[in-house]
Amino acid sequence: MELNENARVDTGQVDDRRGSGGGGGMGIPIPGGGGRGGIVGLIIAVLVALVGGGFGLNAMNGGGAESGDNTSLEQKCSADDALKQLDCRNTLYVNSIQAYWRTALPERFGQQYQPSKTVFFSQGVNTGCGQADSGVGPFYCPADDLVYIDLTFYQTLADQLGAEGEFAQPYVLAHEYGHHVQDLLGTEAQMRRQQQRDPGSANALSVKLELQADCYAGAWAKNATGTADEQGQKIFKSITEQDIAQAIDTAEKIGDDAISKRANRPVNPEEFTHGSSEQRKQWFTKGYTTGDPKSCDTFGGSL
Repeated sequence: MELNENARVDTGQVDDRRGSGGGGGMGIPIPGGGGRGGIVGLIIAVLVALVGGGFGLNAMNGGGAESGDNTSLEQKCSADDALKQLDCRNTLYVNSIQAYWRTALPERFGQQYQPSKTVFFSQGVNTGCGQADSGVGPFYCPADDLVYIDLTFYQTLADQLGAEGEFAQPYVLAHEYGHHVQDLLGTEAQMRRQQQRDPGSANALSVKLELQADCYAGAWAKNATGTADEQGQKIFKSITEQDIAQAIDTAEKIGDDAISKRANRPVNPEEFTHGSSEQRKQWFTKGYTTGDPKSCDTFGGSL
């Protein structure tokens, strides 16, 4: 993967709340079938990571509205060495993902894309879905239409799960923006209504939602080299097959079965909420192979 050093990093798509002290020690509880009891620490974090953070949290009391101070980020990301900085690279990934959906959503679904900011936070943050801490991993909150991430998560992902590749990072973000697209299209709300009507299928429906977000991430990855900044500068110079292999490797390592094995728990497909390693690999690959988010109909039949 090679980013274009001439691409402008649009920090307006990020709300930098790091150091704002926006959260306490309360983590977001995982509602419904979103988590599994008895797994703590990293395992909980990985279960919630790449999930959308707990769709259904909009039933909670919303947290207080707040915003960050982007001054430092703006200065850093306008410097000559911007692409050496983790937060600037991640901001550019967000720029690419949203540039893709600005075109793809109206072209493929006939609906205008509504941008969502990504919130960088440290330790804790107040959200429209309640208060969260870093332990929940990256997530999307449908109550305020924002993506949240503590960037230290990537180190945990690399050190504890072995997902060390750089392309794991844009995959994480593309998955979360896949949940934003589901929110815009009404997919998430429809799925929640189905869960209420048929609680016994709640986990299976959650798996379909998660795999669709993986597929959307794959569709973005296929088209990422075509995305550009507001001045028309390409954001990526290249994305290699090795990069795609890194995304697939990450998807496999956060499959429900892989997480269960890491926690020394029995693998029970009926308890899956995000999909097996093979399913996550399969649906990311489908999105990438077709390059078409319309191919990501996980709800249309068997997985």
